[in-house]
Amino acid sequence: MRIVSWNVNGIRAAIKKGFCEKIAQFDADIIGIQETKANEAQVMEACQNLSGYHRYAHSGERAGYSGVALFSKKEPKQIITHLNDPQFDREGRVIAAFYDSLVVVNVYFPNGSGKDGDNTRVPY
Repeated sequence: MRIVSWNVNGIRAAIKKGFCEKIAQFDADIIGIQETKANEAQVMEACQNLSGYHRYAHSGERAGYSGVALFSKKEPKQIITHLNDPQFDREGRVIAAFYDSLVVVNVYFPNGSGKDGDNTRVPY
């Protein structure tokens, strides 16, 4: 089984730079994408030509910020996109896929420095 993790720094920009072609070269069973910078509908639209994969996305409330997606050749039994804590869930940073004997958790961890460079987000 091949699992790929990729911080794309914007899924729509990555698509323009050959993202789908690169994914085909990886021949991955599961692909976790971080920092999509798009809402769920935009991720699905941007990746509509990615054939052979079930597609899932979780986006933050703030437009153009964070977001994760997961593409899987095999359909997971369950997808979870929330930790049930608004502090974390509003940023769209986690998506977990449950299979028969495997759980894949795709997480986009925040930069710990905080907006003032004071490391306030390290405990996050």
